[in-house]
Amino acid sequence: MELASYSDYAVRLVNTEEPARGTDTLTSVEAVRALFGESTQASRRATDADVTRFRSVRGRLRAIFAAADGDEATHAVDLLNSLLLEFPVSPQISGHDFLDDEGHPRWHMHLAEHSSNATAGFAAIAAMGLAFHLTEYGVDRLGLCQAAPCRNAYLDTSTNRSRRYCSDRCATRANVAAYRARKRLETERSDSTGRSAEKAHATAPATDR
Repeated sequence: MELASYSDYAVRLVNTEEPARGTDTLTSVEAVRALFGESTQASRRATDADVTRFRSVRGRLRAIFAAADGDEATHAVDLLNSLLLEFPVSPQISGHDFLDDEGHPRWHMHLAEHSSNATAGFAAIAAMGLAFHLTEYGVDRLGLCQAAPCRNAYLDTSTNRSRRYCSDRCATRANVAAYRARKRLETERSDSTGRSAEKAHATAPATDR
């Protein structure tokens, strides 16, 4: 597994809340456990107390995406560094779960966290994954969806750094809204031009025929 792939932990947590819509799915210990994905062993440590702790980390992660989205690279890095200091991890070589055709381990780097609770463990992996992604692809690859009121976090891995939306659905919705806005503007301009022509004709002096 590429270490940058752990950055998805950060995206999953941030997107449990949509502030502009007033929605929040991080309301139970079951929701906390679901964020760990296939890591059932780590999720078992989650308790009701982790709901509040996860929300706190979520706010700090969203602030990183917001800073990056606002072209405040240094601020984004400072915020991420504070998480890395608070929630450290240890890189380890793993491979016993992945064997090749000959039965040999497929060695890869793994992030091992040594935390006392589920929140610290999740935060450590999310922060380190985000750090690898940021240093490999750039701060400008962290963004917030431009399709208001969504504002979900996303990681831009496009070749031309062109991503602006968290999903195809939001991209389509934004494009449709932009098209409708252009059509309204064209209609308003056409109506305005028509009214101006009628007014000019009505005020023109009469001429003898």
